[in-house]
Amino acid sequence: MEKYTNRREAGQILGELLLQYAHHPDAIVLALPRGGVPVAYPISEKLSLPLDILIVRKLGVPDHEELAMGAIASGGVVVYNDEIIHQLAISRKMIDSVITCEKKEMARREIEYRGSRPFSDLTRKIIILVDDGIATGATMRAAIQALRTQNAARIVVAVPVAAEDTCRDLVPLVDELVCPLRPDYFNAVGAWYDVFEQTTDREVIELMALGLKS
Repeated sequence: MEKYTNRREAGQILGELLLQYAHHPDAIVLALPRGGVPVAYPISEKLSLPLDILIVRKLGVPDHEELAMGAIASGGVVVYNDEIIHQLAISRKMIDSVITCEKKEMARREIEYRGSRPFSDLTRKIIILVDDGIATGATMRAAIQALRTQNAARIVVAVPVAAEDTCRDLVPLVDELVCPLRPDYFNAVGAWYDVFEQTTDREVIELMALGLKS
């Protein structure tokens, strides 16, 4: 396999690799919106597990937003990319400004995607944490750190694609890493899909509603 057709196919492939968790009473599929949700939905379908989301926001370098200087997650978790911050001499004031902005977007998404439904109780749960791919790893590290504060029993990161060195860095942080495609030359997540359109808020809301009904 050189690349995926789309996010749904990627989720179906991951679901086959996670069959040992099917119907597990203490397992839950947790997606990182937005792109992780259309990957996570077919996994939850295949395994007959509940689906929820964990809001994580990348802290983009001002004027170079695609470059991550860190990430924040629900629960007040902040993870910094010290190498980027020092290399670009990014000031504390600038970092705080970006954090404030991203916290507002995080709050908006919590209301938009979850509404009045409370966040799932993750205590002693097996968490299958899903995204559509991992670039720098800052977002995923923030998510993992946030889940550790929730006293999860086991954290399984399931992603369709990530660079080989990124996978090596993540392995010590989780209980299991499932990643079928691990290119040495990564470039970008979208390069490993035939169709990689931006996931919309509407798509997230619709898939979450379907997940609640299943």
